[in-house]
Amino acid sequence: MKAQPHPRQDERLVLLRSYEILDTDPEKDFDDLVQLASQICDTSISVVNFIDEDRQWFKAETGLGVRETPLATSLCSHVILESEFVEIADTLQDPRMSDNPLCMGEPGLRFYAGALLTGEDGLPLGTLCVLDYAPKVLTPLQRDTLRVLARQVMAQLDMRKALRSNTLLRQEVDHRTKNSLQSLSALVSIQQRQAEQAETKRALGEVKARLEAVAFLHEQLYRGSGAHAVDLAEYGRALAANLSALLPENVMLKLVADPVELLPAQAVAVGTLINEFVANASKHGFPDGRAGRIDVSLDALEHGRKVRITCRDDGVGLPQDAEPGHGGLGMLIAQVVCAELEAELFIDASEGGPVLSLEFDVAELAG
Repeated sequence: MKAQPHPRQDERLVLLRSYEILDTDPEKDFDDLVQLASQICDTSISVVNFIDEDRQWFKAETGLGVRETPLATSLCSHVILESEFVEIADTLQDPRMSDNPLCMGEPGLRFYAGALLTGEDGLPLGTLCVLDYAPKVLTPLQRDTLRVLARQVMAQLDMRKALRSNTLLRQEVDHRTKNSLQSLSALVSIQQRQAEQAETKRALGEVKARLEAVAFLHEQLYRGSGAHAVDLAEYGRALAANLSALLPENVMLKLVADPVELLPAQAVAVGTLINEFVANASKHGFPDGRAGRIDVSLDALEHGRKVRITCRDDGVGLPQDAEPGHGGLGMLIAQVVCAELEAELFIDASEGGPVLSLEFDVAELAG
């Protein structure tokens, strides 16, 4: 007997397809669950199956050897119309299955037990079930185990669905942020070209450089899969390449970074601090085409539990009337960064160009 469609078939199929599980490759996470179900229930067959519009498709199976069967011979298409757990001790004694070729043949499927895989609003997607070639009855422990394993299947599916949703949201935010930064940078460029006063042009040029630096940080930290950790060495190399391209020919930048994984927020803070130091050193430390060098080192301490940042240049140094650690937008930004990193900033301006340094604790990565 072929099962009737579920009363909420259209909703059920929309929900099933939202999990994007149909026709995916076998995976160990699901294979292990059916192996465990088969062993605990002492059955020849176990499957994780989903009831599609015109087929029964198996995400995982043991003892069966196929990936899908037509609905006409599907036992589970009957079960999704029932309660959350169905056990049939002898399929030939059940009117829904007594004429099923899979049950009537030799050897025929004579035992069935399955726990529903249910999504939102209790809509059934399929089952985690066990089958055998002889009638039998499960123990209470075996039934409870099937229910628990079915919940594990749905936990896997729900987690993956949530991750996909978060990824799509992040990608949309990423796209909009890129567009906003590009539009703002283009607007500043137009204003810079139209400005008549040299001081205005220089100010807009600095704004544009800062926008480009922010856009670079965004691209490095949030491109691709949106990883939850940033490798400081790789990030440092990319940062150095970007900043070097913005420096005048007479100034060279050397940036060395140890491989340490940081949370994106800490990497943003580090990048912002370096960008401000390099921008200010380039602007004030090498007047009249004076040649010079900016050195930045990002050193891992205590087996990667801490990072020390050291920035220095061999320029003309601070103006005589300037006090280290006071005044200027760059210093304000540095103070904000130090607050984010929970670190104390040290500035040594006793000889030549200033030396900026700080140490911060590396935040523990989730998972």
